Amino acid sequence: MEIVIVSSLVAAVLLLHRPFSALYLQLYVRRQTRKFVANETFYHSVVSRHIRYYNRLNLEDQRKFLFRTYLFRKSRRFHYIEVNESAEMPILISAVAVQLTFGLEKFMFNYFNDIFVLKDDYHYGFYSRPFMGHVDQTGIYLSWDNFMRGILGQTPNCNVGLHEMGHALAYVTFITETEEDKHFKKEFKNYSKVARPIFTSMQAGTKNLLGDYAACNYHEFWAVCVETFFENPVRFKHELGDLYESMVRLLNQDPLHLGVGRTTIIKKNGTAAPVKSERSEMVH
Repeated sequence: MEIVIVSSLVAAVLLLHRPFSALYLQLYVRRQTRKFVANETFYHSVVSRHIRYYNRLNLEDQRKFLFRTYLFRKSRRFHYIEVNESAEMPILISAVAVQLTFGLEKFMFNYFNDIFVLKDDYHYGFYSRPFMGHVDQTGIYLSWDNFMRGILGQTPNCNVGLHEMGHALAYVTFITETEEDKHFKKEFKNYSKVARPIFTSMQAGTKNLLGDYAACNYHEFWAVCVETFFENPVRFKHELGDLYESMVRLLNQDPLHLGVGRTTIIKKNGTAAPVKSERSEMVH
């Protein structure tokens, strides 16, 4: 009898979990929407000054972008190491994460509660060379000086923020499996069908736009693809057209056609706005 009762309770919990989760999410988004409205102008002023991607979006997508940025920023703990904290820092870091995932349903990277911001290149573990950023089980790490150089376009084809967020997206999808975007996970297999042969040829010595660092390992190849996709889409599409198109399908967005009414696959989860270092020298 006890087994029957326990089994019934488990079944009831499983049946009720989804509707209660949906209700909680709806209430959470509604509450955060009210708070977001009070901060929207400030968020816009920060993001519009620094993120070129944002300025190319139409007004509806800009508001969606800012709301996602607000949600991402509010759900993180930011730690500042030997760098002076400013109100802009967490907003810009959150905005770069949102840029990468703007075409996806899941964008919160919920596994990573902590983001560490350091002033410049730093040493990590037993590596002798300095890092610009890395991702591991303890959090996302970024050097602020390098981060700013990336978003300001001062380092061609290199954007440490996008690079590390690329690693974080792969981490939560394939390593911790804590926030799997179904579209991204499905399309990554198709991306790899195109990407793997290019990566293999690069390891054999072939040179291309992605540069030597992309040949280090497949994780770095992916993160460099992310940087180049957003930072140099014209040349990427021209020189590696099949790989570029696989990235378009994978991320459900095309940097060459922003703000022209491209419809993303997402219509829920609060994602629509209320009314609308040598590279690291080892960037992990």
